[in-house]
Amino acid sequence: MLNFSKTKIIFIYLVFFFVSIFAILNFIEANNSFLKKKINLGLDLQGGSYLLLEVDSSSLEKKSLQSKVIPLKKKLREHSIKFDNFIISEKNIKFNLKEEDIKKFETVFNEKKENNFNTFLDQYNAFELEYKVLDSQVDIFLSRHGAINIRSAAVNQSIEIVRKRIDEIGTREPSILKRGSNRILVELPGIKDPERIKELLGKTAELNFRLVTNDKNDFGNEKFILQGTQEEISVSKRIILSGENLIDAQPRYDNFNNQPIVAFSLDRLGSQRFGQVTTKNIGKRIAIILDGEAISAPVIQDSITGGNGTISGNFTFQTATDLALLLRSGALPTPLIVAEERTVGPDLGKDSIKSGMISLIVGFLLVILFMILKYRYFGIVANIALVSNLLMLIGVLTLMEATLTLPGIAGIILTVGMAVDANVLIFERIKEELKDEDNNIQAFDLGFKKSIVTILDANITTLIASIILFIFGTGPIKGFAVTLSVGLITTLFSAYFISRHLVSIIVFKNKEKKILV
Repeated sequence: MLNFSKTKIIFIYLVFFFVSIFAILNFIEANNSFLKKKINLGLDLQGGSYLLLEVDSSSLEKKSLQSKVIPLKKKLREHSIKFDNFIISEKNIKFNLKEEDIKKFETVFNEKKENNFNTFLDQYNAFELEYKVLDSQVDIFLSRHGAINIRSAAVNQSIEIVRKRIDEIGTREPSILKRGSNRILVELPGIKDPERIKELLGKTAELNFRLVTNDKNDFGNEKFILQGTQEEISVSKRIILSGENLIDAQPRYDNFNNQPIVAFSLDRLGSQRFGQVTTKNIGKRIAIILDGEAISAPVIQDSITGGNGTISGNFTFQTATDLALLLRSGALPTPLIVAEERTVGPDLGKDSIKSGMISLIVGFLLVILFMILKYRYFGIVANIALVSNLLMLIGVLTLMEATLTLPGIAGIILTVGMAVDANVLIFERIKEELKDEDNNIQAFDLGFKKSIVTILDANITTLIASIILFIFGTGPIKGFAVTLSVGLITTLFSAYFISRHLVSIIVFKNKEKKILV
């Protein structure tokens, strides 16, 4: 094991120097995008914002029940079930049936196949909706399993949309995690404008286009106060187009009045629908409704068939940028309420870094001193391997653009201990072999060979534990698992390549002398 070919030596040190360069890049500025890689600091080290968002369950349930109305009415009519006094509230749907239709309704309601208003949930072996009948009045409401199902789906969808919005802002290494059944944890390291983030995440961004009309129709009308004015407009409840048909939205300046606007483009289906509506309603006004507010109501001057349009209003360029961002990322299924908010100052992070670095340096120096006193010049070899191990660890973390947290620093300190342990095992094994073997080369060779099994067992079992921590852990725990996992791999590399090569140089130069370890 002490014999190294020139190819192997070149490979070992090329790997070491390549990885180490990235460790050094953390302390210098580079223009090249590849060389700009740095270790990111977590929330606890550089400060930032902590938000705990909660899904608005009441709004979610109401919206879910409202979506059931049309397919329910359609199903009842298909089966010739007559109903009257149809009432929709936040928690239930009520209507009256004739006594002879109740049995027929129960059969339709509990159908497992082709039931597009009351889905059978296989995972719970239950229906999404339940009902009660009291004096010919039917009361339909969400089942417990149905509420859980829509809440879970809403949280998962919200996480993806929140992630899109955060990514659009350009925040590095945000942590977006599900908490419980209806909460989302958002950690944003280094964020400088938490109020803007709150505003962006708090908006549902539900966009739709409706015609301004006083004519009564099947859908009905509702009143709005046009944003930025005192004008009251009557808008049809019929949605012509929704934000689901948007494929892009960008802030622009209007060429005529140099005011900020939002330019949008539609998908094929949206383009066709928008073209048909604008062709039929030239001269009429179309209202643009965002989160229940009329932000604009322009007059349709001509057919819009290209799938492109603009949204105007009393925008600043920042608000236009934010609106475009919201539209691109999609609408939240339900509003998110800020349940908890914390801001971590950068001063606290600096203190944490200082404390962590002091711990690392003190521990590192004590280890170096111990190894020199215990193993003399072989201790120096072990210390060189230890330094190279740390450089490689930081270099790999830099290549990964990993996020360093306080637990991550703890993982680095633990790596130092693991690296020393590997060298101690090797040198103690060599000591045992030197007692029975006069040939230095043979003794050192056997020492490395026999210790490798023990070292691999110790490091692999620890690696498995760290992988489990990464899979099932969250936030800082993952940071600890990453640094520890990378540290274990660099430890094995430095102990069995760098340290072994340096030892081989000493042994071959002193093969005729008695070597003390």
